[in-house]
Amino acid sequence: MRLRVAAALVLGLAAAGGAAWWWVRVPSAGFTEPAFVDIPKGAGTRGIAQLLAEAGVIRHPLQLWLVRLVRPGARLKAGEYRFEKPASALQVFERVAAGDVFYSLLPVPEGNSVFDIAAALERDDIMPAQAFLEAVRDPRPIRDLDPQAPSLEGYLFPDTYRVTRHTTAGQLCRSMTERFRQAWQELAPPQADVHATVTLASLVEKEARLPEERPVIAGVFLNRLRLNLPLQCDPTTIYAALLEDRYRGAIHRSDLASQQRYNTYQHVGLPPGPIANPGRDSLQAALHPAQTAYLYFVARPDGSGRHQFSKELAQHELAVQQYRRGLRKAQQANGSGRVPGGKTSGHRDGSGAGRAAGPARANFR
Repeated sequence: MRLRVAAALVLGLAAAGGAAWWWVRVPSAGFTEPAFVDIPKGAGTRGIAQLLAEAGVIRHPLQLWLVRLVRPGARLKAGEYRFEKPASALQVFERVAAGDVFYSLLPVPEGNSVFDIAAALERDDIMPAQAFLEAVRDPRPIRDLDPQAPSLEGYLFPDTYRVTRHTTAGQLCRSMTERFRQAWQELAPPQADVHATVTLASLVEKEARLPEERPVIAGVFLNRLRLNLPLQCDPTTIYAALLEDRYRGAIHRSDLASQQRYNTYQHVGLPPGPIANPGRDSLQAALHPAQTAYLYFVARPDGSGRHQFSKELAQHELAVQQYRRGLRKAQQANGSGRVPGGKTSGHRDGSGAGRAAGPARANFR
């Protein structure tokens, strides 16, 4: 008799165990849209199970406890999790134990300005553009390196960043400026002028299309600075217009005539600060410019991204004429308005194309 009772108990327990194991392995989805669950630091299994059940990710808090019985050593990690499709309690437990938190990737290419980054953040629903631009206006995260920095422009190092829904604009800026610090320590000698170097590098980044031309372009700008000639760099004119919220995709005569301090057609010397965020190659070019006698450059009309460099104004004007003829031919051939990379420097030609497509036009002054 006792043997029968024991056998029945064993069978009952086995059946219950089997049912429990089945229960935690069956996918469940009590939500119709992606469910976000934010697990705070220090939360225990009970609290986590309750949060997951309330969000419809698991059927009942007990399911997580059952998985915990077979995974007693697993550590459930804090963070925000996104659940898009049905998953079993076992799968959910494994995700939280692995710390598979939800985040967005924010790629910041070389040459992006704060306006470009702000537009990307808003476009991807990460944060409002204006919130980011307001944070960028505070240069304190970089003040020890560059006391003259008017903002964080130039110091938001190009890279790909992980951003969660709880990342603030200030936190993102600190991550980006920390990446700049790392790069600067690796590249620059201790005596390097951070402000002038990064400002020059930002101009190089916006003008250059080919890596081998970056040191040459840096050398052209430095030659003009030594001779007290205006840089006449089209991207600075575009940036000046962006700061005043009047850039509409092309440079106009009114932009060239603007007295805004960043417009290097009207002001001699470097602009007050960087106009974009340069990458390693442009920083290297500014730190180690080519030794050259060139004073001018204009894009070649073949769309290759190469420039024609000149020592004399007459040579440059001839190159500009060739560029214009090539531009007209390209327009006639395909009906478009521009040749890729078409711009000049060191001569008021007005044919600059710039590189600031679709920036965020939020208030940043």
